[in-house]
Amino acid sequence: MSKPISENKRNMILNGSLSQAILMLAVPVMINSFIQSMYNLTDTFWLGRIGTENQSAITLVSPFQNILTSFGNGITTAGAILISQYLGARKDEQAAKMANHICLISLGFSIICALLCFLISPSLVTWLGAVGNVYVYGLTYLRIVVLDLPFLFMINLFTAVKQAQGDTVKPMLLNLLGIVINLILDPLFLIVFHWGIGGAAFATLTAKIPCALIGFIILTKPGQLIRISFKNFVFDKKMISSIIKIGLPTAIGGSTMQLGTLLMTRNVNVYGYIATSAYGIGNKINSLITMPASGIGSAVSTIVGQNIGAGNRKRADKAFHYSLRICAVFLLILGFILSRRPVSQAMVSFFSSDAKVIPLAADYLSIIAFWCWTNAFYNVSQGLFQGCGHTFITMLVDASRIWIFRLLTLFICANIFHLGVASIWYSVVISNGTSALILYILYWTGIWKKGYADLR
Repeated sequence: MSKPISENKRNMILNGSLSQAILMLAVPVMINSFIQSMYNLTDTFWLGRIGTENQSAITLVSPFQNILTSFGNGITTAGAILISQYLGARKDEQAAKMANHICLISLGFSIICALLCFLISPSLVTWLGAVGNVYVYGLTYLRIVVLDLPFLFMINLFTAVKQAQGDTVKPMLLNLLGIVINLILDPLFLIVFHWGIGGAAFATLTAKIPCALIGFIILTKPGQLIRISFKNFVFDKKMISSIIKIGLPTAIGGSTMQLGTLLMTRNVNVYGYIATSAYGIGNKINSLITMPASGIGSAVSTIVGQNIGAGNRKRADKAFHYSLRICAVFLLILGFILSRRPVSQAMVSFFSSDAKVIPLAADYLSIIAFWCWTNAFYNVSQGLFQGCGHTFITMLVDASRIWIFRLLTLFICANIFHLGVASIWYSVVISNGTSALILYILYWTGIWKKGYADLR
């Protein structure tokens, strides 16, 4: 049954209606992204009920967890791109072989990372400037939550393999199961058992274990277009080289960006835990606002990947333009509504009742929501470059967004214009807009058409 379904989706991506293909891929990805963000949003909501210091601690240490996740995602992103291109070229056996390579490499990496991070957590939380309760809470949360890395990477592998085939519904349903478990366990562990921030971390860890096991079982079932099987498995140097060539830039770009975010969080912490809490709330709500851009960007990556594999650059180009128009208009309207002060204040009030946190978070949310339309240009252009294998370009733009544009803007706003904590808010929107403009200009140079992997 699964092979005809996958074939129908491949035909839709390669020859069918672009609007249907984009919606088929993007809508489940958006829902899936929302479901995944609910892990952090649920933690933020319940921790806000037991104290602002708890919220500050999770905001402080979360970027470190994101660094590891981003690096590992480079491996699975490479897998999704390469599998998409193999499927577009109708080399299904090669696509399945690539999935096996991605599985072993990503799981091995995640286990090593989980152990190392558990050991260095105290030094890291100290370096971030955490003191007192914020240090204790941050260390507790980080040491538990890094243990979920092997399970998270298994879920990400499942998502990459299915998305490359045009199936974004099953990953969505798998993550829905996880968030339902987390929604039940968070209040149980925090409010009923009084486990504090450790309860939030343990709820997240517990929720991901069954999802990872289900994902692994599904991927190893016989009769699928792409199946994980290690029978007679032998590492292929050419495939490992392809994973490194495409995955390493994505891994470095994503983790370097998150490292910059970690440094940004450290700078926010200079203004006190109230500002850190406001920054965390604003970022989490902004991640919800920009989900359409992220979902459509992922859809573009899959569509471009398969069409590049099939040698159809014209259709890949058409998909990019169509997606960009839809996404930009939607975010422009949505951002204008959410940037209105009564709306932004009502949204942040859901996550905090602290009278000092709410106005700061509302200021931040109003600014980033108004400029969120730039994410359409950033994410859709990034999807195009990733889909055709130009991950080195996205790596450079990802890294420069934080390390050059954001930190430079922060320095100018804080030291020349003396804007205080608002320097953080403006540095985010200016760096995002600048990077989006660079990617869009690079698209018009036509560089994305050159040097892609020819799998035919």
